[in-house]
Amino acid sequence: MNTTEDFKQFEHLEEEQLPVAKHKLHDWTHFAGLYAAEHVAATEFVIGATFVALGAKTMDIILGLLIGNILAVLSWRFITSPIAVDTRLSLYTYLNKIAGDSMTKMYNWANVIIFSVISAAMITVSSTAVRFAFNIPAQLNWYPTNTWFILIVLAVGIFVVFIALYGFNAVSEFSGICAPWLFVMFTSGAMVLLPALSIDVLDKTLPSNWIDFMTLGDQSIWTGINSDGAPGIGLVEVIGFGWAANTITHFGLIDMALLRFAKKKSYGYATSTGMMFGHYVAWIAAGIMGAGAAVILGKSIIELDPGDVAYYALGWSGFVIVIIAGWTTAITNLYRAGLAAQAIFFNHSRKKTTIVVGLITIIIACFPFVFSQILPLLTYAGLLVVPVGAIVFAEHQVFPKIGYTRYWSSYRKLTFSMPAIASWGLGLVFGFGLNFLDVISFYYLFIPTWFFTIVVYTLLASKYGAKETYAEEVKEEGLRNETIERFQAEQAKKEPVQVKDVSVFSKILRILAIAALAITMVLACNVLFGSASETDYIANRELFYTYTFICTIVYFVLAYWALKRGKSSIASEA
Repeated sequence: MNTTEDFKQFEHLEEEQLPVAKHKLHDWTHFAGLYAAEHVAATEFVIGATFVALGAKTMDIILGLLIGNILAVLSWRFITSPIAVDTRLSLYTYLNKIAGDSMTKMYNWANVIIFSVISAAMITVSSTAVRFAFNIPAQLNWYPTNTWFILIVLAVGIFVVFIALYGFNAVSEFSGICAPWLFVMFTSGAMVLLPALSIDVLDKTLPSNWIDFMTLGDQSIWTGINSDGAPGIGLVEVIGFGWAANTITHFGLIDMALLRFAKKKSYGYATSTGMMFGHYVAWIAAGIMGAGAAVILGKSIIELDPGDVAYYALGWSGFVIVIIAGWTTAITNLYRAGLAAQAIFFNHSRKKTTIVVGLITIIIACFPFVFSQILPLLTYAGLLVVPVGAIVFAEHQVFPKIGYTRYWSSYRKLTFSMPAIASWGLGLVFGFGLNFLDVISFYYLFIPTWFFTIVVYTLLASKYGAKETYAEEVKEEGLRNETIERFQAEQAKKEPVQVKDVSVFSKILRILAIAALAITMVLACNVLFGSASETDYIANRELFYTYTFICTIVYFVLAYWALKRGKSSIASEA
């Protein structure tokens, strides 16, 4: 066996085009931090207000979001994670093996556009917070009307591109720092503004019991009446909203790009940090913050932007949370867009494609209309990619169980897979057709569309060669995978060995960082439980604003310092 010759075929390939090497797999804590930071984002302020505008009731919000987000976690665990861990490939690369170049390019282009626009919207949100801080006029048109706003977008966008350039590890590390702080901020913000609502509705600073809290919610936040004055959505719709919010990443399998780095399939449960502490807590907290800010300003919650809500909930720390929350989501989505672009332009590195996509994203972010349309975009983007996720699920999970051959299209060297392209098209017609006919709640369209596409693809693939046996090709595939593992093992020997920092000084840094978060929670508790009157409440709230901003600065300085010390490494011996 000529090892050198065997390895040459992989040397020119980017890491993203090969299965993730064993030495680059991550523990569950990486994914816990990544998902917590990504799903406690600036959009949560908007979604929190959306439930109010849609007219949900308090109990439907509390119970429905819990059930919906649990269903989302289970979707990641049992649909996305098994395929990601089995293949160690991103969806963009894996799809090429089963659907050919033609469909893969179309799909990857769709993903470049979708994730670039999502990333752009988050950059715009972060820039809006900076705009608010520097008293730059609100950008109410579809185009920018202020040069300073454009310069702010450029500055924020360059930072996002810079982090995304350094790949999964950089995204994970940045998210790991931000996640604990984001959760504390959302929770604290709700605690700080709840007394404002209580004073307005109950004429006291704190609800006395559960019945008081429900009364507060039903009268001032989730009233059951939508913005048009009609009865709002019910429990079933709230569950569907919570489940479908991230259809694009779990049923659509986009998060194979992230979960391919997981050591175990069970790490799919780590998404619960994003769903439970992110979506569930953050959406409820955002509703409370939005309603509280509306009371203070004397406006309707749907008239407020994230900057308004965050400032009156958290003071100057509110500007930071909108910026950071926007960054964490923008960076992750730009990383995905860069991967999709690299799968199209495979002769170029992911860094080059990310730079190009990033520059286009920054230009898009200069136009404020992008953020205002983000919720419809997310909804329709989910329905667009669900059929593709169904095709991959059928190929990987269903075919081996019914005696069909996985990767049959690749073995036949097809560059155009009629079953895949036809199934995607028919799945889209079916899904959007159901939406047009209005025969099922919009939030649940992805379920029948997913099953329909699986059946269609399985039937079509059986007629185009999936039933056949490809013994020689399967054997060659196995040998190729073994060679890749040996190649990656050799490459691992040349990489520096990461040495965990266990010094006392680093431990002190981490303890002090945690203490800064703890002090923030204590200050929030003081506002909630220590305000006997409206005068006390205002004084305690101002105290919270001042010292929480100091704690925010201290936390990020110490957390980043501890991270840098923990990344010390020594070169491994060849």
